[in-house]
Amino acid sequence: MSLLLREYPWAFVGLALVLGLIVGSFLNVLAWRLPKMLEREWRAQAHEILGLPAAPTGPVYNLMRPNSCCPHCDQPIRPWENIPVLSYLLLRGRCAHCREPISIRYPLTELACALLSAAVAWHFGFGWQTGAVLLLSWGLLGMSLIDLDHQLLPDALVLPLLWLGLILNSAGLLTTLPDALWGAVIGYMSLWSVFWLFKLVTGKDGMGHGDFKLLALLGAWGGWQILPMTLLLASLLGVIAGLVLLRVRKVQASAPMPFGPCLAIAGWIALLWGGQITDFYLQSVGFR
Repeated sequence: MSLLLREYPWAFVGLALVLGLIVGSFLNVLAWRLPKMLEREWRAQAHEILGLPAAPTGPVYNLMRPNSCCPHCDQPIRPWENIPVLSYLLLRGRCAHCREPISIRYPLTELACALLSAAVAWHFGFGWQTGAVLLLSWGLLGMSLIDLDHQLLPDALVLPLLWLGLILNSAGLLTTLPDALWGAVIGYMSLWSVFWLFKLVTGKDGMGHGDFKLLALLGAWGGWQILPMTLLLASLLGVIAGLVLLRVRKVQASAPMPFGPCLAIAGWIALLWGGQITDFYLQSVGFR
């Protein structure tokens, strides 16, 4: 099987595409349930710290239980109604039971995950690098969805991936261990410094602490070399997103905007194509 996938790269890309659709369906569940699970955990911890009676736990609620159901009528979703993208098209974007509309975000997330997975498989080919960067890509997509909804980058996702990047690069999978270590340190300290400088000048918080950790994560995977491009692209994406929100949604300029998705997109691009983009720029300006 491995020989077949090596010999026929398009078969490997197609397999990654299908796997991405399946994982994208799970990421929809993750983005919906993980914040609620964390809220329950934080409430229980607060009751314990304050010496209050234990908060009611209610029924079991995690990433596996209860089964997925319609958010409008609570009717359980049957397996054939949960096929990525296809079920949405067959149901014409509506619940099979109450006929309320299903958010377009669900199939878009599945498609995005499939395309990201296919791009990683095509870029790296069959091997350990592809498996590792697929995990990173799925994690970045899940974090971005949660940050968009709740302006939260959960430690439960960020920190394991940060450590995994360092562990994998101890074997030189994507970069050297010293570059990965300094990537994590510089990534964290750069945004931490910006945060405190902004706070000293304005007295306000300019970003969340999760952004520091996310940039450290990206540095741990790609090394310190990808950080300048990541910050440049993320800043550009942030400006574009802010202008779109101001014009389309009439959001006030002072309204907070999640920066995590911009960092995730920029870091992913820099990890896969940072070298090519830098070479193209240097050639364009005549340095090479």
